Amino acid sequence: MKTFRILLAVTAGLLTANSAPAQTWMLTSAPTNRWLSVASSADGTKLIAAVNSYAFLTRAPGPIYISTNSGATWTQSAAPSNYWQSVASSADGANLFAVPYLVYNTIYISTNSGASWSSNYVSNVPAWWRITCSADGSKLAGIVFDSSNNFWIFTSTNSGLTWIQTTAPETNWNCIASSADGSKIVAGVWSPGNTQAGGSIYTSTNSGATWTRTSAPINEWVSVASSADGTKLVAVGQGFLFNVNPIFTSTDSGVTWTPFYFQNRRLWTGIASSADGTKLVAVNEDSKGDGIYASTDSGASWTVSNASSNAWNAVASSADGSKFVSVNTTTIWTSQSTPAPQLNLAPSGSNLTVSWIVPSANFVLQQNLDLTTTNWTDVTNPPVLNLTNLQDEVALPMAAGSGFYRLKTP
Repeated sequence: MKTFRILLAVTAGLLTANSAPAQTWMLTSAPTNRWLSVASSADGTKLIAAVNSYAFLTRAPGPIYISTNSGATWTQSAAPSNYWQSVASSADGANLFAVPYLVYNTIYISTNSGASWSSNYVSNVPAWWRITCSADGSKLAGIVFDSSNNFWIFTSTNSGLTWIQTTAPETNWNCIASSADGSKIVAGVWSPGNTQAGGSIYTSTNSGATWTRTSAPINEWVSVASSADGTKLVAVGQGFLFNVNPIFTSTDSGVTWTPFYFQNRRLWTGIASSADGTKLVAVNEDSKGDGIYASTDSGASWTVSNASSNAWNAVASSADGSKFVSVNTTTIWTSQSTPAPQLNLAPSGSNLTVSWIVPSANFVLQQNLDLTTTNWTDVTNPPVLNLTNLQDEVALPMAAGSGFYRLKTP
């Protein structure tokens, strides 16, 4: 009988959901700017951050900056200065997308990690508000609006070259996110029409072809995030009950939602999720100086970070949730914890598929046929990234007897 067990190499201690310490955030060397949006590659090494000072008195167009070392250093990209409204990144960080505020019909695209950019004119798309993309960068979804503040949702299946309007109702769409394969989309409404009563959350399971209003309560939704498979969702807003403002999570693709209440109202501005939906980070613009909260148990509990700033605008996460990056009205901060990837085993014909979420650090898959020995050997088969779930996968012949596998840092 064949037996397979999962072992994990521990190099600096395991982080468990109920014992994770508060996050430690570090100020990066990024220059002072009016940072508005940020995105990350799956491994957290490649970052993109954009400036928009339109709401401030200066109203000076700003640049897009790139980091290739998890935020240790930053370089201004070749993108022209603009009032950048939203950015998105493919899993490998090669395909980048940026949309400017009040610049009609134009999306900027980079296929070389920001080294060069092309402006793509889209005749049927007015001004942009938000954008999101699939892991491979082929499927995009965006919120657009016109001069009369009519908002719609558009999608693209060819990396942003052409766009079509979806059947999503015309309303005050404010935030959007997608699954890794781009088939599942979640979008939140700031308020229906031009009222201040608050809006709902909608989902699509067919890349935007049809939409369903979920059971999420009425709120002024400002940010949504999704797990890689689109099953676990998280959403934050700014207007719930006018005095408290919980974080809402869903484990069934938006069918039902669970709130987590905080002692005081939080003016949430951003939310990010790991690929499996277990690690979450939320940022807000409160004046209390406790603007970043993190969860390692899918939102069941939260811890406050050490970050001192209180004017956060956006946050992004690596696939494993061990690297986060957040931007505020002047600076960029990053957080990094020790990754502890979990191995998954699944039979596939005569093979065994070993997989794990794309880690934010280097790991080597090893195997051993007998745990009474120390004969661990590196698996030479290179892992293949599955873009539908953001997992590295290795297919191995099904061995007779027992087989043991572990991940080890080089």
